[in-house]
Amino acid sequence: MDTSVLDPLPPAREIPAAFAASVRSWWYVGEKQSAISEERLLRRLPFYRPQGITSTPYYHSPVIAYSSRVNLDSPKHFLNTLSMISTSPSPNAPPPAVVLHGYGAGLGFFYQNFPALAKWAGHCGSSVYALDWLGMGRSARVPFTIKAKRDDISGRVAEAESFFVDSLEAWRKKMGLDKMTLVGHSLGAYFSTAYALKYPTRVNKLILLSPAGVSRDPNSSIPSREVTDKRDTNSNGTAEPATQDKVDQIREKQLAEKKQESRTRRLLTYLWEEGWSPFQVVRSTFVWGPMLIGKYSSRRFMGLSEEDTRDIHDYITNITLAKGSGEYCISHILAPGAHARLPLVDRISALKIPITFVYGDDDWMDPEGGRQAVENLRQAGNGKGRMYIINYAGHHVYLDNVKAVNDLLVKELDRQ
Repeated sequence: MDTSVLDPLPPAREIPAAFAASVRSWWYVGEKQSAISEERLLRRLPFYRPQGITSTPYYHSPVIAYSSRVNLDSPKHFLNTLSMISTSPSPNAPPPAVVLHGYGAGLGFFYQNFPALAKWAGHCGSSVYALDWLGMGRSARVPFTIKAKRDDISGRVAEAESFFVDSLEAWRKKMGLDKMTLVGHSLGAYFSTAYALKYPTRVNKLILLSPAGVSRDPNSSIPSREVTDKRDTNSNGTAEPATQDKVDQIREKQLAEKKQESRTRRLLTYLWEEGWSPFQVVRSTFVWGPMLIGKYSSRRFMGLSEEDTRDIHDYITNITLAKGSGEYCISHILAPGAHARLPLVDRISALKIPITFVYGDDDWMDPEGGRQAVENLRQAGNGKGRMYIINYAGHHVYLDNVKAVNDLLVKELDRQ
């Protein structure tokens, strides 16, 4: 995109390392700054068209991209949406891909994956969409409530899943889509699968990136690693089919780390298990919040460029400090140890569509759950389950090894 025709966006503030800088960042948090922080990431796309811009020539581009709020039927319910549309749509195009983020994140996390996905859409004349789940990102922060009693596990899970799954179905109807390929990360992968189980005729295939809630094993995941891990990016690794030996190696490493959890990690795990929203904890620190988020974003995304790290930090700060909503689902969906109360491994065999599981070789999600899910699919007569390991990648596989994941996404989208 010719950015010379656009009003420049203010640069993101430096990641606060001191109290005064944290106070200044906290003061400017809000819907306006949230929109700016997202647009900074999206303007990296040469085919992105900001709202209100109609004069920029896009006829040379195979796709155009724009952001919008898609209003749902319920009052004040809307989903923040990025649309990447082919400028030469094909009547024989495959169903559009819909990218769905994980717990407490937002569509902006995929900014490095959008170019490859958009190229796929332009090549085959289809579309790609990315959404913020209801109650997360920049979608409507509506009240999240569960009426089921505490000991009614299936009722609590059903209500929590429906909050997200039914809003996705309402969005699909508003967009006039018949079928979709869902590309979900972490809890977004869990909800993508729950959607497919509830609306099986509307899903073409599932691509699940480090999915949450698959395994039965309560000791297989270390959720505290999400805020304690350091992670560089890498473009040298590849995606390889998951073998039993590779899965066993990853699990052995996870179990060893579980035994060596520090006091801090045990505290974080305890808070998770007790149903605390980590974002609630950060918001409760008020003006200290941006500095706490800065410690996370500087460590977790240290492999990005200085500008990218600063921009994604500002984005994370704004969506984290927004009003709490969908984040409160976590204790209803996941039991102690961050495994599902109703694991997908026991439910997924009902699906008859292609399903691809993807894990990082340094993931904190349990790959054994994915391996067993593929086997359960096979035993149910669905031989279209696959599983891959991304080398040099952790839980955020799509950011840790962008090229390997992008190549795999295109390959799986094209798979018949």
